[in-house]
Amino acid sequence: MASHRLPIKLALAVVLAIAAACGYAALRWPAIFGHGPGAQRIVVSGNIEAHQSVLSVTQVQAPIVYLPFDEGAYVSRGTVLARVDDRLYRRQTEIDRANLGVQLAQVNANRSTLDAAQQSVASDHFDLAEKKVDFARAEELAQRDAVSQQVRDLARTAAHQSAATAARDEALVAAARNDVALQLDETMLSYTELRAPFDGVIAVREAELGQLAGPGVAIFTLDELDHVWLRAYVNEPDIGRIRLGEAVDVSTDAYPGKVYRGRVSFVSPQAEFTPKTVETHAERVTLVYRIRIDIDNLTHELLPGMPADASIAALASGERGK
Repeated sequence: MASHRLPIKLALAVVLAIAAACGYAALRWPAIFGHGPGAQRIVVSGNIEAHQSVLSVTQVQAPIVYLPFDEGAYVSRGTVLARVDDRLYRRQTEIDRANLGVQLAQVNANRSTLDAAQQSVASDHFDLAEKKVDFARAEELAQRDAVSQQVRDLARTAAHQSAATAARDEALVAAARNDVALQLDETMLSYTELRAPFDGVIAVREAELGQLAGPGVAIFTLDELDHVWLRAYVNEPDIGRIRLGEAVDVSTDAYPGKVYRGRVSFVSPQAEFTPKTVETHAERVTLVYRIRIDIDNLTHELLPGMPADASIAALASGERGK
């Protein structure tokens, strides 16, 4: 009798396992891929994502001497997040400033040179015009044998010399103007500070005091949490029943009973197979469409990676939202 009971118990266990699996699938399928073409609302699940920026210094390489923030700190745009040893760059700036007086004196001298050169250019142009008239007159007289060929050639040479003098003086004017435009460059010194490019929360601190910082060496990862989004997937029969800009209710297990307002901001034009995070083969081979739901998150309760569910009012098949 005992040998007959064992197969019966085993069969009952298999039936119960299959029933439990079917019940779980029936429960979770709508939450992941929607309720199907007849449902009034489409419910999808996904994970919260946010804009992230990996920050490092550029153009300079030096040890970090100032690093005031830890992970989780909220920082405003423009806040100094880190500073590297700037003594070398600051010393160079001081030398440049010391030289500025000499350069300004040179600029003043160049202004005088510029004025003189401009007067010379004006005189050169008058002289050139006169030499051209003299040459034209000499050419005409030479053709009538009224003057010798030597006189004509001297007039031509004088005209060429006058043109060369004018070109030289114009070059002096240009050089003087370039000296007037001289400026002190402090750009390299500004690169020794790392500032927040936007308001956000420090997600990862990847460096420590004394560490050598340089281009491409990550110091912080900054998350922009005021506006996050939910990445989710909708199964193929439901994709025609949602629209861009449609209002969405988003909820999480972390804050039960609280609903966050969002909107559909993106619907992928191309179908893809179910992401690898879905384990069963039957679900992995299903074609789905990726959607993005933007959510205002001024309280910063929604964090990157947090699972969330979204409920979308379903349109009738083929209907277009206004």
